[in-house]
Amino acid sequence: MLYICGRKRFHCPPIPMKRSLFILLLLAFFLGISGAEHRDSRAPRDKHATFDIRSFGAVGDGQHIDSPAINAAISAAAAAGGGTVVIPEGVWMAYSIHLQSHVTLHLGQGAVLRAAAVTDSLGYDDPEPFDGIEYQDFGHSHWHNSLLWGEGLTDVALTGKGLIDGTGVLSRGGPRRGHTGPSEANKALALRDCQRVTISGIRFLACGHFAMLLTGVDDLLIEGVDIDSNRDGIDIDCCEHVTLRHCRVNTVNDDAIVLKCSYALGRLKPTADVLIEHCQVSGYDVGSLLDGTFATTTLHAPDGDGPTGRIKLGTESNGGFDHIRIRHCTFEHCRGLALETVDGAPMQHVRVSRLTMHDICNAPLYIRLGDRMRGPDALPSSSVNDIRLRHIDVSDADSRYACLIAGSEGQPVKNVRIRDLHVQFRGGVTLDDVVQQRGANPFFQRGNGYPEPSAHGIQPAWGFAISHASDITLMAVRLETIHADERPVLFTDNVTQLRIRRSSADGKRLKP
Repeated sequence: MLYICGRKRFHCPPIPMKRSLFILLLLAFFLGISGAEHRDSRAPRDKHATFDIRSFGAVGDGQHIDSPAINAAISAAAAAGGGTVVIPEGVWMAYSIHLQSHVTLHLGQGAVLRAAAVTDSLGYDDPEPFDGIEYQDFGHSHWHNSLLWGEGLTDVALTGKGLIDGTGVLSRGGPRRGHTGPSEANKALALRDCQRVTISGIRFLACGHFAMLLTGVDDLLIEGVDIDSNRDGIDIDCCEHVTLRHCRVNTVNDDAIVLKCSYALGRLKPTADVLIEHCQVSGYDVGSLLDGTFATTTLHAPDGDGPTGRIKLGTESNGGFDHIRIRHCTFEHCRGLALETVDGAPMQHVRVSRLTMHDICNAPLYIRLGDRMRGPDALPSSSVNDIRLRHIDVSDADSRYACLIAGSEGQPVKNVRIRDLHVQFRGGVTLDDVVQQRGANPFFQRGNGYPEPSAHGIQPAWGFAISHASDITLMAVRLETIHADERPVLFTDNVTQLRIRRSSADGKRLKP
């Protein structure tokens, strides 16, 4: 029999059929033994085993504290090798719930897991000690002071159609000054250093500083989740191999979906290999996404600018952003897409496509490289390289800040391609508006400030403002204004290799 391997040919006597089958069976037997020897001993014996929290004493009347029963059910499932803990229809009041490996917590239809108010004697788990210097705020640096939390877990899931409700209880930031009683909670769900995590179908309402803080969580799937909250929706920090899809996130006062790579783990870890697709972000009033009213009475976020509710990379950015994909997403009544690195992280290989934005209250696109450098001394300078944005359609956008690409002196934003972009700006800004503004440089903010389009001030151009950048391409870009704007369409400062092709502004050819 003739065999070909690469370019070499050689002859091998044929193996009898019976002997071939015997050898294959023997190999399968030994491979099976080898696999069994290396299999995780913590793997669940019965993934389909269920544990109803009512069997452990939970009441679900909206008054009784049910977290001890829920924790008991989770512990029983973990001790059995894994399973599903079921929270059925009812209102279940709770303090801190401890997630465990190989356990799914399932909130059934009509189930409401409600954060209980702190009393003189009852409250949430204390925030754990933080071993390193805090280069991020209190909320990013602690996980245990949450309604649900887990650390060092494997194969954990939160599923179902139920609601996690933190209304009036979950708050922002650290402990209140002078507070000496039981701990308060500032997050709905917090996970640290976990692997193989699924969060599916759950709804979140008014969940404090974070609806989800996921730090050092790898192999993460979030799908079909609705979040309607007062501060950040989903924080994905130092996580790798992440898929987030078919989610609706409404956060009027802070970011909806935000990727970070902070120093909260006490070590550098990138956020990498992330896919965000088919998601909707918005800045409607809190609660009006879930009730379907989509109210817009809240005009300003705490920083004084318009509603937030966007997709953002940054601000905490030490470990690096690499291979990030964002596609088929919708922005409504909120800020635009923000790609920021200011704390020493390289941001590279970012691909964004098929975005639709409407009623945008600041820069539709914001790419920022700064040198705030809040992190360990040994960090390199921040960098931005290889960014691709395409097929983006924006209507009714604030004209004050234009589309902003801003590097720092000596640290340019590099290699950005923007293609098939349409932006309809509101217009109506005058040259006097630029001259008369106070406290802001009209085209470039110092690199050590907090990165936000409003910090750059009203721009001297209405379409694009580009500073400290190199190798920038605008291809098939169409810009237009609803009302006449006195400023030019384009402003550049310290920009090299700017290419503009097949592009227009208010029907006229757009040129460098």
